[in-house]
This record gives sequence, structure tokens and C-alpha cells, in this order.
Amino acid sequence: MKKILLSTVVLLFIISCSTSRQMEKAVNTGNYDQAITNAISKLRVNKDKRGKADIIIMLEEAFNKATERGLNDIAFLKKDNNPENFIRIYDAYVDLDNRQERIKPLLPLYVNGSEIKLNFNDYASQIISFKDGASEQMYSNAQGLLNSSNKLDYRLAYNDLQSIENINPNYKDVRQLMEVAHNKGTDFVLVNMINDTRKIIPARLENDLLNFSSYGLNNFWAVYHNTPEDKVNYDYNMRVNLRDINISPEQIKERQVIKEKQIADGKKDLIENGKVVKDSLGNAIKIDNLKTVRCEYYEFTQFKATQVNGNVEYVNLNTNQLVDAFPVTSEFIFEHIYATSRGDRRALDSDLMPFLENRAVPFPTEEQMIYDSGEDLKLQLKNIINSYTLN
Repeated sequence: MKKILLSTVVLLFIISCSTSRQMEKAVNTGNYDQAITNAISKLRVNKDKRGKADIIIMLEEAFNKATERGLNDIAFLKKDNNPENFIRIYDAYVDLDNRQERIKPLLPLYVNGSEIKLNFNDYASQIISFKDGASEQMYSNAQGLLNSSNKLDYRLAYNDLQSIENINPNYKDVRQLMEVAHNKGTDFVLVNMINDTRKIIPARLENDLLNFSSYGLNNFWAVYHNTPEDKVNYDYNMRVNLRDINISPEQIKERQVIKEKQIADGKKDLIENGKVVKDSLGNAIKIDNLKTVRCEYYEFTQFKATQVNGNVEYVNLNTNQLVDAFPVTSEFIFEHIYATSRGDRRALDSDLMPFLENRAVPFPTEEQMIYDSGEDLKLQLKNIINSYTLN
């Protein structure tokens, strides 16, 4: 028991030393917030234990140095007197305040009976002042960008407006301008399917492929339509061009398996040296009567496959230029196994038995095979749309 206790104490001491070294390294390399995070984690429980004194001292050092650096950065930015710096100054004051709020739940902190005093400041007035200044500066930038004729500028305007909404909700008409910026910055894409396969594409497959409401798209700056809408100026045409459909002949593959096995078929007397062996009570000893059984197993595999090949093309409608193309290929395999037998089925392996319950089924039509390949095509289209960045 003493050995276990000693081992536990040694282990805790090693862990404590390791934590202290990590914090010391973070402070020495200027990574003050990492040191503060580590200290807070260790002081949440039993902060008054004697072994926590070093951590408290390093927390004080890291906090003071982080505060000093933050205030120096703010002073430098203020001297520059550039309105573009307002958001950076606002963020710096927020960081100073958040750092204090993280530490406050741990207070008071003591080292050798003396309370450690951390120099906390009230940054509320500075945060409010520069929040308004930053909001006004970003608002002005956004208005300038909205006067552009470039979609990328509209998207930058949206980002500025969103930043205002995050720090200063409902500032002026920001929410209305965000809608304007989003609408102006969005690419509208008209999608159509082209059938060059010389086969009939099932109407329901085309409807499924072009039903973008079921795709769960997450492209914020692109809207896809499968039919043109009035008053919408389309930027791109996405062509789902199916070029080739290959369908294999209907096939039935056969195989025969002959199985033999010894099985127990009732009981019989145990005979040794021509005599029945009996137990101590005079009763005949019974053993399994082994019997060899045989079964002929006939397995049939119905097989039919289809492959659809094509490509997805993006065309810029303003220049009528092909901007990108992606190959798409989809396969669907129909396979059905059934079997019959002749003889004693007890000779068969268990993995063969389920197929004996099956019967032959009609092969799917070509139309059904083409339609069944659509799920994979739909997934590929979704991946292309979600991953491809227009402009």
C-alpha cells in the first residue's frame, strides 16, 4: 500500500513539474495566452494546494505580460491614426477584457498566505467607442464596394457587413445591405441535361438529377435552377452531358457443388470385440450412429450491369467560354443468386442454405437499370457543385 501511495505521489509530482515547464516555455516564447489557458485548467480544482503556488506565479507573469503587449499594440495603432485600424483596436480591447473574464472565476488567489493582486481594468468604454468607430469604417468600406460592378467586391462588402452585425447588431441598415450584397454577389447557374447516348433517359431520372432541393447544397454564393426564371440574369450554364450508356446482356452463371458429410443418425450400441459394452449398472452404452449423406447443389447467378459515362461542363454565359469540365461515371450491377439441390441437404454448408429459399426473378429492364445508376450520378453532381468555386 505504501509503495502504491509513493508511486502516486511521485507521478503527481512529475505531472506537476511537466505542466510548470510547459507554462514556463510558453511564457518565455511569448505565448502568454497558452500559458494562461494551462494555468486556468490546473487551478480550477484545489487552487489553494501548496503545489499550485508556482502555477499561480506564472499565471500572474503571463497575464501581466499579455496585458502589457496588448496595450502597447493599441497605443501603436492609435498613433497611426488610421481609421482602418479601428477594428484591430476594438479586437485588441475585446481580447484584454476576455482574458480578465476567464481569470475572474479563480479569484482570490494566494501564494504563501498572501493574495496575488492582478491589475484588472475596465475596458467597457473603449470597447464601445471603437466598436462604433470600427462599424462606421467597415460600413463606409461596404458602401464603396457595393457601388462596384464586380461580384467579388459584393462578397467583400457582405463580409464587412457581417462583421458589423457580429459586433454591433442592427447597426443602421446593415441587415438590408447584407441582403443586397448577397444577391449581387451570388452566381446564378442554369442547369440542363444533354442526352448524347442514343438511348432514352427515363424522365424520372432527369427529374431526380435536376431536383436541387434534395441535394442539401451548401454553396452560399451560387444558386442552381433547372428551369429559367424571369428577371434572373444567369451567369453560368451547367451542362450535365450524358455521352454513353453501356448495358450488358442478361447472364445466368451456373455452378455445381457436391457435398458429403458424416452426420449422427440416431443411436446404436457400442460394440467392442464383437460384444456390447455395458456400463457399471449393466446398461448398454449408446453412441451416435454416423451416416454419410450426400447432396448435389446447383447455384444460379443472374447478372446484368450498366455503366453511364458523361461529363459536367460549366460555361460562362457572359463570354460563352467553357470554364471547366468534370468527368462523371456511374455503374449499377444487378445480381441475384438462387439455388436448387438434389439429395440430403444436411450435407450442405450453412452459408449455402439461404440461396435454396430464393427463386429466379425477372431481370430489370434497361430503363430501370439506367434509373438505378442515378443515385451515384446524383452524389457525384452534389460533390462537384459543393466543391467547385465559380469565378
